[in-house]
Amino acid sequence: MTTGTNHPAHTAEDVRAAVARARSAGRSWAALGARERRAALLRWKRALAARADEFAQMIASETGKPVHDARAEVLLTLVHLDWAARNARRVLGRRRVSSGLLSVHQRATLAYRPLGVIGVIGPWNYPLYTPMGSIGYALAAGNAVVFKPSELTPGVGALLARSLGEALPDHADLLQAVTGPGSTGAALAGAEGPSGVDKVAFTGSPGTARKVAAACAATLTPLLAECGGKDAVLVAADADLDAAADAIVWGAMGNAGQTCAGVERVYAVESVHEALCSRIVSRARALTPGEAYGPLTLPSQLDVVERHVKQALVDGATARLGGPDALRAPVLGPVVLSGVPEDSPAVTEETFGPVVVVNPVRDMDEAVKRADASAYSLGAAVFTRDRAAGVALAERLGSGAVSVNSVLGFAAIPSLPFGGAGESGYGRIHGEEGLRAFAAPHAVTVRRFAPAVDLTSFATPREKVARAVELGRRLHARF
Repeated sequence: MTTGTNHPAHTAEDVRAAVARARSAGRSWAALGARERRAALLRWKRALAARADEFAQMIASETGKPVHDARAEVLLTLVHLDWAARNARRVLGRRRVSSGLLSVHQRATLAYRPLGVIGVIGPWNYPLYTPMGSIGYALAAGNAVVFKPSELTPGVGALLARSLGEALPDHADLLQAVTGPGSTGAALAGAEGPSGVDKVAFTGSPGTARKVAAACAATLTPLLAECGGKDAVLVAADADLDAAADAIVWGAMGNAGQTCAGVERVYAVESVHEALCSRIVSRARALTPGEAYGPLTLPSQLDVVERHVKQALVDGATARLGGPDALRAPVLGPVVLSGVPEDSPAVTEETFGPVVVVNPVRDMDEAVKRADASAYSLGAAVFTRDRAAGVALAERLGSGAVSVNSVLGFAAIPSLPFGGAGESGYGRIHGEEGLRAFAAPHAVTVRRFAPAVDLTSFATPREKVARAVELGRRLHARF
């Protein structure tokens, strides 16, 4: 894999210049109207689809993930861009809303307007799909974008910006890519003085998110932050254990465990815990690291993974598969742990490696309690043959998204919002909420006729105003 050393390290001055170019291009983009933007974004989408192999090769070369994984990432990107382009007008366009009895003489409408220029700071684990969850929706909402990709995957960001300019030459500056180390992203957030962006969308660690939030706070620039997770899978006594094990191994080991909403914890009812562990181990042992998944993209992550596994064993856990000896860079072997204490780092901290903890619980009540005890609350999953019970359990979980009888089921459904709370960040991308995240509500009222009692005029007799107010009070006291 490459490290992006052939890409420039843009300074704060470079970032401000990129924002200025994007703002200039954004004016004509916003003026196009929703129908024209839809057509343009669909042209870009078709161009991306035609270049899917080129993008997949770039992703694979910079992250180390297998090309088949990279191609799937490109497909997910296309699905979301398509939905954002096709639904922006419906979600954000002006519509009439109820005026209520008190203001029946007013016609009330609501629409959403572009914010201006959105700064997007992307991650390295899914360098196309994840940032496009902000970029595509921001563009569909009528904004321009300045994108700072991870310093590990600058080529993906540069290629993405270039592809838009080539597909939409009349809007070539609409998407700007700025590359460089963390200081470039900090400059985009405003750490070295205002960058000029109107909102920042960040994906990364909670620690970095706090620094970005502090920089944004200096200029009251709003921030959308997605900061990872420690997702749990709950397995009921009646679950299809083969299906659950298959999904758990894919969710835990896919992309070498480097998925913010990947599976890191499993809580299985005691009566099926051993059988589930056996099935998980069997499937994980059958994987061929390097083919099924690639290396750790961030070399220093190995220290975190090793610390979690070793401490879990010191704390009394059992290694059902793998262990410290399996953690040999660059491609780690899968590790399955059980009996890990709930206060061990392998349970409380994001591991971001091919490691899964499978712990027994008395019942689903305890499973929900343990799942929600985490500081993270991004995603979760429930496995049970009783779908109604699965939905009921999903509604009890505090995670932002829950899948029943699958893992990460929400990732390929663009109409669903994605995001969490706590250490997982705040705000939402994808879906209607994702479009509105990059737009400002704009309310308009039009007076249709003179009301019987005008409460907004000093010319209305005070006694008449008092009677109207009292009548309104009585109505609300009764109904």
